[in-house]
Amino acid sequence: MEKISARISGTGTFIPSLKKGNADFLQEKFLNNDGSVFSSKNDEIIEKFKAITGIEERRYARAEYTTSDLAFFASERAIEDAKIDKEKIDYIIFAHNFGDIKHGTIQGDMLPSLATRVKYRLGIANPNCVAYDILFGCPGWIEGVIQAQAFIKAGIAKKCLVIGAETLSRVIDKYDRDSMIYSDGAGACIVEKTEEQDSGILSHATQTFAKEEAYYLHYGGSFDKSADQNIRYIKMYGRKIYEFAITNVPVAMKAAMDKSGVSIDDVKKIFIHQANEKMDEAIIKRFYRLYKKQVPEGIMPMSIHELGNSSVATVPTLLDLVLKGKIKNQEVNKGDLIMLASVGAGMNINAVVYKY
Repeated sequence: MEKISARISGTGTFIPSLKKGNADFLQEKFLNNDGSVFSSKNDEIIEKFKAITGIEERRYARAEYTTSDLAFFASERAIEDAKIDKEKIDYIIFAHNFGDIKHGTIQGDMLPSLATRVKYRLGIANPNCVAYDILFGCPGWIEGVIQAQAFIKAGIAKKCLVIGAETLSRVIDKYDRDSMIYSDGAGACIVEKTEEQDSGILSHATQTFAKEEAYYLHYGGSFDKSADQNIRYIKMYGRKIYEFAITNVPVAMKAAMDKSGVSIDDVKKIFIHQANEKMDEAIIKRFYRLYKKQVPEGIMPMSIHELGNSSVATVPTLLDLVLKGKIKNQEVNKGDLIMLASVGAGMNINAVVYKY
């Protein structure tokens, strides 16, 4: 009986050119959520921020680009890397959270869908190439990969383009110190049918926690109470998210690992959502602790120091950068076992075990 799986045959990224370092926030006026002024000075706030998150700088998109523009650029590179005919793509799955937001505005635009916009920009004429968006928080791109595999295993697709892109710099409240976390970027990949034994996606796990956790990430008014409170920005309960993530993500990762039929000892790299360096380190440590193991050195590539948190774009951009040899002392080779994992708004968690 034919065994069908799905493999990533090409990757591409678009890293915006505008850099914003931590020092660029020294003149900002940070406020508490009740509108009161912080007792700490900005240099102290920024120093503590860097110690916790690991972020030293982040990237912002140029004014003329929107989220779907970044996605188009990354998609072109993924298609070229996979060496496929774009007209043979069966699905375009685009993970984002805020749509296209023009520079200087706050309103998200999702009509038509961003996936449709990318298909239009790519010039794909085939009407059987189905384009749609998914809103799944930061784990959206990984969930798109999982959906692509489902289509392939069901026999209704052979090639899928999966994109994660965001311009978070346009939905941040400048009075909120959490604004320093967010950045812009895009990553894409081609997921293709494969009949290779024990390669490609081996297993996955996904969960949504909404009983108490649904609004840990949400839209809210500016911390500047004199501003129009009907204009909404991305907000989060950072401590709650941290505690949720370090408790639940390792368990989901173990669920995926245990279904894969392979050993944790064989894992070469773990590509985890670049949200917070301390949080990611704690997740990986707890994951290995579930197997009574120590964390192997160099297991977790990081890009957050220079690129910040670009939500759905962090995992695909990190993967592409490592595959292309652009992160020092990190590589993935044929036959390597890796994991992908993420956590974000919903609250959603997912993990994939993959063999190159």
